[in-house]
Amino acid sequence: MDFRPLIPGDRQVIESYGGGGFRVSGTRYAGSLIVFPERTLAWSVTAMAELDVATLRPVVDRAVADGAVGGGAVEILLVGCGLQNSFIDPELRAALKADGIALDGMDTGAACRTYNVLLGEGRNVAAALIAI
Repeated sequence: MDFRPLIPGDRQVIESYGGGGFRVSGTRYAGSLIVFPERTLAWSVTAMAELDVATLRPVVDRAVADGAVGGGAVEILLVGCGLQNSFIDPELRAALKADGIALDGMDTGAACRTYNVLLGEGRNVAAALIAI
């Protein structure tokens, strides 16, 4: 039995992580990333201490532009915190919630796997992933 989610071919699927980067839909990226269903962006964050509204601006801008408040493009943001899960500031969580984005932090590996599952379910998800 095949348990892999059925994901349309035009979506950004996270295939692997480690070695300081990621492989997304056949392309190798060095460093941290923000992955949306249809595109992948380089992300300057290398540690959780750098995580704030400014560093997540590409996600917030996209959500607001696409009308996420009330059902738009990004409803769930997974934060890959690195090798292990890390505390996410409640004020940051509240700021994103005000823009219609639920924020969930976990280790980077779990974030990659969860992103793919939610993408396969057709959810409006993005992942901000710190490279390991």
